Amino acid sequence: MRNRRWSLARQLLLVQVAGFAALVAAGTGLSWLDASNAADDRAAEEVVAVSRTIADTPTVLNALSTPDPSGQLQPYADRVLADTGVDFVTIMNPEGIRFSHPNPALIGQKFLGNIDQARAGHVFTETYTGTLGPSMRAVVPVFDGTRVAALVAVGIKVDAISVELTQRIVRLLAVAAAVLVVGVAGSVVVGARLNRQTRGLAPAELSSVFAYYEATLHAVREGLVLLDADSRVVLCNDGARELLGLAADAAGQAVGELGLPFALVTTFQAGEPRTDEIHVTESRVLVVSTAPVREGQRARGAVVTLRDHTDLQLLTGELNTTRGLAESLRSQAHEAANRLHTVVSLVELGRAAEAVEFATAELEIAQRLTDRVVGAVTEPVLAALLLGKAAEANERGVELVLTDDTALDELDLEPRDLVTVLGNLIDNAIDAAIDNAACARPRVTVTARADGEHLLLRVADSGKGVADAARSAVFQRGWSTKPQDGPAGHGLGLALVGQVVRRHHGEVALVNDGGAVFTVRLPLRRGAGR
Repeated sequence: MRNRRWSLARQLLLVQVAGFAALVAAGTGLSWLDASNAADDRAAEEVVAVSRTIADTPTVLNALSTPDPSGQLQPYADRVLADTGVDFVTIMNPEGIRFSHPNPALIGQKFLGNIDQARAGHVFTETYTGTLGPSMRAVVPVFDGTRVAALVAVGIKVDAISVELTQRIVRLLAVAAAVLVVGVAGSVVVGARLNRQTRGLAPAELSSVFAYYEATLHAVREGLVLLDADSRVVLCNDGARELLGLAADAAGQAVGELGLPFALVTTFQAGEPRTDEIHVTESRVLVVSTAPVREGQRARGAVVTLRDHTDLQLLTGELNTTRGLAESLRSQAHEAANRLHTVVSLVELGRAAEAVEFATAELEIAQRLTDRVVGAVTEPVLAALLLGKAAEANERGVELVLTDDTALDELDLEPRDLVTVLGNLIDNAIDAAIDNAACARPRVTVTARADGEHLLLRVADSGKGVADAARSAVFQRGWSTKPQDGPAGHGLGLALVGQVVRRHHGEVALVNDGGAVFTVRLPLRRGAGR
């Protein structure tokens, strides 16, 4: 239970320190073995080299031919000991009787050690305990022609080798200690930083936090996208993938690589907070908010939230159409009351003929467009929309005209999409016609008919038209000739038109012919017209 409460940083520090200690201990042990072998090898090479040198010296053969070889060989061996630093030089006859020894009292006695290989003419080395203690020794034959005339044994005591090895081990341990200190210090620094980043949580606590984090992200219906400092997707929940049309492997990709509209990418990458911005994608209207994530003064990324505004926007459009129709009906009711008062007054004045003529003329004017719409358009949604827009246009001083070729039966298209396209185009056309002060009688001309396998909707106005430089931007979110007004602002209507056209794989075109002329073609599936 206690270990589980240790933070991840502390546990990692202990593992790292233990790992460093184990590595340093293993490295030190291997280095010690290597140093020990190297010291033995160096000692063996040294004693072999000294033994061969002595065996090849003529002094040895010359001394053997005298009655007292020890008289010459003992001083010679003492000089070699002084010059080379070896611990003993023993020259002996083939039977092992010494002619020289560091202890003169042992001259004439038998050599302690193996000499059989040397007597056979071979050089060999061994570690043997003799009169001076354990030593690394080499025994070399001295040849007189092809005959072994004597043997030379040179040795270095093991104690001397151990002293050299100890000096190496001291340096090795100093290096190992330095490496261990540096490693532990580095682990402490890394552990402190990790402790700050994990906020001192234990692994079990981190796992629990991450599990809740994952569950929360995928449980919320709104879209949520987490970005790093390089605008790459760290995580996006199911709602974001659905709203943006992203693949399951979107994590790790840059925002610019997701195929999103440019304006939406710009909002995602903004360094400042954005609140409730409206964006139009291929199939949805989204409300987007972003909040940068900072650690001190350092930018760590951003959190992006997405809400689906599509249905609300469509309902708002329908509500606006209904409100416009209601306002038009109210206005017409007011006008009808005025006309009725006029008729009554004419009757009271005894002008019955003039009253009938006035009432009949007004009835014909009011009924003419209604008959035209009802006779040409049997699609109820479009008929209601056109009647409402006609009444609104008349109230605002704009003449709304249906072309002679307008004719539609019921369509197998979503009524909301028809309202979105035709309603927004007529609204913009009415505004454009009114804004053109040079036009004495503002006018909007509407065409709606089946054209082969397509539904053709054309709206022309008597306005000033659209500048050539702005044609490529008219269907983008935010483009408008009117100032921003309200939280969503203007510039959404034509963007929604473009969205519907793209969703139905249709076409939309804009030309200037006196005023702006918008032409939309939507594929018909069946029962599209007559």
